[in-house]
This record gives sequence, C-alpha cells and structure tokens, in this order.
Amino acid sequence: MDINQKFTPQNWPKHAETATQEGKNKFVGLWIFLASDTVLFASVFATYLALKDQGPVGMEFAAKDLYELPLAFAMTMLLLFSSLTSVYAMYHMKNYNFKGVQTWMAVTVLLGFGFLCLEIYEFNHYVHIGFGYTQSAYSSAFFTLVGTHGLHVVIGLVWISALIIRNAKRGLNLYNAPKYFMASLYWHFIDVVWVFIFTVVYLMGVLG
Repeated sequence: MDINQKFTPQNWPKHAETATQEGKNKFVGLWIFLASDTVLFASVFATYLALKDQGPVGMEFAAKDLYELPLAFAMTMLLLFSSLTSVYAMYHMKNYNFKGVQTWMAVTVLLGFGFLCLEIYEFNHYVHIGFGYTQSAYSSAFFTLVGTHGLHVVIGLVWISALIIRNAKRGLNLYNAPKYFMASLYWHFIDVVWVFIFTVVYLMGVLG
C-alpha cells in the first residue's frame, strides 16, 4: 500500500499500523524491545523482593509505616485512566479521525505527567524523612524499581509529546499511524508494570 496515498474514513485501512512493511517491522521490533524490558523489570522486581527486609541497623523503615497507600492508589488511577485515553486515541485512529487521536493522546500525556508529579513528590518525601537511595539495601532496591518505571514514564511522555507536536500539521497517514500505535502499546506496557509495582510494593507492603 502506498504510504503517500490519499485516504478518507471509507478507504482507511482497518489495521493501518501494519498496513506497510515499515509498520510491520516497527510492530515486531517493539515486541522484541518489550520482551527485553520485561526481563529488566523481572530482575529489579526480584532484587526488591530479596532486599525489602534489609534495612539499616538502628533505623528500620517498615513498609506498612512508610508507604502511603492513598497516594499510590491515586497514582495508579492516573495511569489506568491514561491507558484508557490512549485506547480512545487508537479508536479514533482506526476511524481516521486525526483530531481525536491528537486530543486523546494529549490527555494521556497530561495524566501521565500528573502521575510523574506525584511520584516526584513521593520520592522527595521519603528522602526528607531519611529514606534515601543510599540508606539501605532495601531503599536502594525500592528506588531502583520504582525509579526505573518512572524513567520509562518520562520516555513515554517525551515520545508521545513529540508525536503530537511533529504531526500536528501533517494529519494521519500510513507513515505516522504505526508510530502512534507503537507509542500507545508502549504506554500500556508501562501501565501493566505499574499494576505489578502497586500490588507487590505498596499493597503487599502495607497489608503484609
């Protein structure tokens, strides 16, 4: 299919993200990347679980007293809703509605930015009460796990923001449709990882 072909909602491909060979290559490449990233997160999860009870001598921080579950829940809701808005964006992409794609991707960015602000606030709070990165093996494992996820959020926000800005005047085509779809898929991966973090770190930490 010609990447420069003129489209309407009637002749727009149902699966525009893989309608070209370039799109198919991007799709396979992203899944390979996500597989390797899954190994990375599995490693930091295992490290956290192994070290979560290793606090500094004379200055133990119990998870049930440290973590603020309402804050973590609010962060979770922001990410889950951002995942939903990215689904709306892909729905509009399948219907060749570029304005809808841009609008819902922008909402996704705003929700993701809200999550990031809460995470920065959380980290700052922990550092001020003495639970810093170098405080103990436990604190190092916590900040590495949650911070690695936070870095992925930053990458996703920059990626989606760049797509919105760069394609603002181009409209939807077979060249940028795969890029929007891959960014959305990456964002869903970030959300799934956070659900595991919320469950393993915060929920099990407070209730365990």
